[in-house]
Formats: sequence, C-alpha cells, structure tokens
Amino acid sequence: MTKAIGYAAQHSYSRLKPISFERDDPKANEVEIEVLFCGVCHSDIHQVKNEWSNTVYPCMPGHEIVGRVTRAGTGVSRHAVGDLVGVGCMIDSCRECEPCHAHEENYCEGPNSWLATYNGPMVPAKMSPDGSNMYGRDNTYGGYSSSVVVPEDFVLKIPASLKPEVAAPILCAGVTTYSPMTHWGVKAGDKVGIVGFGGLGDMAAKIAKAMGAEVTLFTTTAEKLDEAQRLGVTVVLQSDKKTMTSLANSFDFMLSTIPEKHDVNPFVQMLKRDCTLAVVGAIEPLASENNQERVMHRKSVAGSLIGSIAETQAVLDLCAEHGIGPDIQVIPIQEINKAYKHVEKGEVRFRYVIDMASLKQDEEAA
Repeated sequence: MTKAIGYAAQHSYSRLKPISFERDDPKANEVEIEVLFCGVCHSDIHQVKNEWSNTVYPCMPGHEIVGRVTRAGTGVSRHAVGDLVGVGCMIDSCRECEPCHAHEENYCEGPNSWLATYNGPMVPAKMSPDGSNMYGRDNTYGGYSSSVVVPEDFVLKIPASLKPEVAAPILCAGVTTYSPMTHWGVKAGDKVGIVGFGGLGDMAAKIAKAMGAEVTLFTTTAEKLDEAQRLGVTVVLQSDKKTMTSLANSFDFMLSTIPEKHDVNPFVQMLKRDCTLAVVGAIEPLASENNQERVMHRKSVAGSLIGSIAETQAVLDLCAEHGIGPDIQVIPIQEINKAYKHVEKGEVRFRYVIDMASLKQDEEAA
C-alpha cells in the first residue's frame, strides 16, 4: 500500500477537503501514476452534490488525469516508468461483453458496467455470478489526488507536442465530443452545429473544424460572441429568432453540449433529412420533443457517452496533429471549491485544470 492525499467531499452538502488514504500497490499489468494535472469537469460537481443520485461518499472526483508513471507491475509493456500518460473516465470494464470485445468499453454491459475513475463501479448493486462485486471494491478515488493506480490498457499516451495541463481536459471533454462526431460520420465540408459554448462546446468546435467541417456555435451568452469568432466559426445567439428560423433543415449533424435539462426542439428543426442531433451535455430527462418534426424528415435525437479508450487516444493524437486544445485556467487544489461556484455560474473560459503540485501544501500541513 502507498500513502496518498486528495480532496474529497464527505456529503452532498459539504465542501471538498483534503483527506489522507492509501492506494494499492500496482498489480500485474497495472501502473502507478503520479498525478501532475487534473481537469475540472462539470460532472464532478454533479457527482459531489449527488445530483444524479448515485454518489458514493467520500467522493474524490477527477477523471481528466495527466501524470508520470512511477511504478509498473509485472507484465506491463505499454508504458514505462517516466512516461507521460493520461487517465480518463474509465479505469476498467468487464472485458467479456459484446461492447468490450468491440473496443467500446464505455458501453460495457457487464454486471457492474465499466469501472469509473471515481465513484465506481457504475452499477454497484449488481454482482458477478459468484455473488461478489466484480471489481472487488465499492468506490474509487479519482485524480484530485497525489497518485492513481490503473490497468495499463486503460492508460493513454500523451503526445509530446501537447502540454500536459492542456491535454488533461481532452481526456473527457475532448473524447465526449469527438466520439459522436466520428460515430455519425462528420467529414470535411459537412455543416455542423454546436449547441452551448462551455468547456464541451469549445472543444467540439475545435475538433469539428479540424475534421474540416463548417461550424456554427449556438450560445445564449452575448459575452461569448468574440470568443467564438476568434475560433473562426459562425456564432448565433439563441435569442436571435430570425436567424434561428432561417437555419431550418440546414445541418448535417448537431451536438448539444448544454450540461442540464433544455429544449432540443429548435435544433431538431435545423437538421437536414436523415440527420442526427446528439446530446452529450445532459443525462437527465429533457423537455418533451416534437415527434412530428422528427417523423416528417426522418430526423434523429440520440445520445453518446464519453468515448472508448481507442477514441480517447485518437482524439489526443488529433489535437496534437492540429495543434488544438482547450482554453484553460490552471488553479491550485486549494481553490477547488471556489472554482466549482464559477463553473456553475458559467464564469470559467473554458476549463479549470488543477496543478496537483499544490497538494504538497496539504501534505506538509498533515
């Protein structure tokens, strides 16, 4: 066992505070990683506050992890001590179901689904055939910590041209937007609409542009117009009803990145026949959809969940190739509770990343 320290919430109404705990030593085919940077995702806030009614406490968030391998278990061949690596939303899956065999671990249909980097297993109430928890644990602690231990095949290689702090949010925000665009076949020349211009929307626009698409961003915030234009994309205020109406039946693909319940109907109207709006920002029930609009033009409203390990590596490589990444603000871990408030108010441009070297202050005080 190895001593570790991290920031965790003890209840849905409590602040994140430092706690000391122990990590397992790396087993066969596992690596131990010193966490250097960890992105702050809006889903971290949902989990800490138990807004999805599935949180296990203590809750130590963090699934946008970049660090260096410090130890390797027997049989490890993909990563070596000293390598710069990343860990996203998953650290294991059942490896036996159809999605896992298809290298789509994010849709694992095993007894406990995939094992989340924190707050896992995803379905703790389900057990293996022998009656035990498949993963042998009731909770996982994430990257708001000094170290993590992860199976090597769930660890990503960080390209040398990506700054580690910039790479961190790509492990969630990047793959969450990349995966549906590749699944629904976005290609050069396509007209793509991105709904919402926060951390996900920012990455979605950059990735769609790198794919050669013509990108239009939809936002409710006038203050973000200059930022969108700086990206070289068309931007539309959702309050501009005339422009919204003029875009009916014009998009090959649309992606909604809004992180809470919202009305998708205005955007379904903008899809061409046989095209899809994918929702990635919200997982709670949405407002009622106008099925007539879908039926009359054979349009689809679909969902997409993060992305596979292969897709995560692919989007890291794409970002490195095109020199793109999220706009970030680096913060010390001691400012995490204040950062959460800014995220909820939409006041961050566009992603907070924690410099985990700041944890040393808490280690010295412990």
